[in-house]
Amino acid sequence: MVGVATPLRGHSAQVAAVLSSGSGMTTFADLRLSDAALAAVREVGYESPSPIQEQAIPELLAGRDVIGQAQTGTGKTAAFGLPMVDFVDPGDPDTQALVLTPTRELCIQVTQALRTYGKHKGIDPVAVFGGAPIRTQQAQLKAGAQVVVGTVGRVLDLVSRHSLALHSCRYMVLDEADEMLNLGFLEDVEKILSFTPNGRQTALFSATMPTEIRALAERHLYDPVTVVVKAATLTIDTVEQFFVETKQAEKNEMLARVLESERPDQAIVFVRTKIRCDQLYRTLRDRGMNVKALHGDMSQGARDGVMISFKDARVQILVATDVAARGLDISTVTHIINFDVPTSPDVYVHRIGRTGRVGRSGRAITFVEPRQARELAAIETNANTKISPWSEGAKVAPVTVQEARPRRHRKPHDDAAVAVNGDAGFAKLIASGGRAAGLAEADVIGAVTAIGLDGEAIRNVRLLEQFVLFEVPSDEAARVADSVDGTDVRGHTLRLELAKA
Repeated sequence: MVGVATPLRGHSAQVAAVLSSGSGMTTFADLRLSDAALAAVREVGYESPSPIQEQAIPELLAGRDVIGQAQTGTGKTAAFGLPMVDFVDPGDPDTQALVLTPTRELCIQVTQALRTYGKHKGIDPVAVFGGAPIRTQQAQLKAGAQVVVGTVGRVLDLVSRHSLALHSCRYMVLDEADEMLNLGFLEDVEKILSFTPNGRQTALFSATMPTEIRALAERHLYDPVTVVVKAATLTIDTVEQFFVETKQAEKNEMLARVLESERPDQAIVFVRTKIRCDQLYRTLRDRGMNVKALHGDMSQGARDGVMISFKDARVQILVATDVAARGLDISTVTHIINFDVPTSPDVYVHRIGRTGRVGRSGRAITFVEPRQARELAAIETNANTKISPWSEGAKVAPVTVQEARPRRHRKPHDDAAVAVNGDAGFAKLIASGGRAAGLAEADVIGAVTAIGLDGEAIRNVRLLEQFVLFEVPSDEAARVADSVDGTDVRGHTLRLELAKA
């Protein structure tokens, strides 16, 4: 894991040198955070700052603009969220800080994290995103929202309705800016920035730095410090890499051959477009494969269902676009297949970094049309890697997902049957609330991860009318039950206990 800080538009070389040297900071206390922020850090269980936190937090606390080039999983939310908590005045009802996100999922995730960081200071962020009643969000804003986290479209909508005023917003974060570019949101982002004060402090985080994002930073950030961090979890050293040269008309048939030969435990097949995603899903489904599609045109409920099924290993093959799969990091994925050549080396590394996790080996196979040989060569050069030709060979068929973890059959509303013991090594917990209390799976997952449990350890989440059921490792069950019980989520007090057989 490496961290490099470089100045943009003439920022002092002295600052860059201090940051790139690592500065010897090993604890959050060294970063000069407030007591309230440090208390939140202790409760979450963070032991030492990640490189992006170590380098960005002091700059943000000093009032400087920051560009952070960092992938998901590097700790960037805390990097901008902890200084935000220190910046905001809980006694001022005006909106003082705004975080823009490209997707609803990221909006919810960031809101939950900021709620944890700000609770000792009495700061309760408001999430605003599409697909939810706008009147409810308007009421929350009217009641007072010092911190707002929102998707671009919903924020612009609320500003146009005069429900969200940004004249006092002096701390601005653009999170995953490259995804905003991919979704065509940059023009709307510019409009939102125009409603904020010129003297605001701005932080921009992006996994990649396309020309358009650099231009945006030049227009709207003042002498920013640039921090570049590569995440250790995105290493490609444990991934075997191959390419398949094929004509466009033969790609579908070749994909079927590759999957039948490789027999993956779980695979993500990446495509560039939503139309291609649906077409490929139908092709594989008609061949009898256990496959689902994931793209941005699907309803939120459908996307949530697919992601949960894939994470629970009930789906073997996921055909997905990059934007829809953002944040879907699962340690059991054995294969990544680039049906379409990635648009850049950074995207390639980010995609294949989703396999070969936690000491396991993985396989990445990229389909290359004859005209794309130069693109493949660029990936090899810039990612400093070697991609070998793939050859079809006999493989020992692993146990399928369905054979390894058979599903329990039950009546649709038989909650008691669901609440029996979990699989070996996992314990099932039951939380009060459910759909009747306005909860979503993400709310409960957020409450559990807020105490320091990795989101990967939470599985088999089921949202019922009156309850939410989920499983965690048996050795963590008692701590989760004790720590999360009594937590306030969306105005509902969670009651959590171990499910009885």
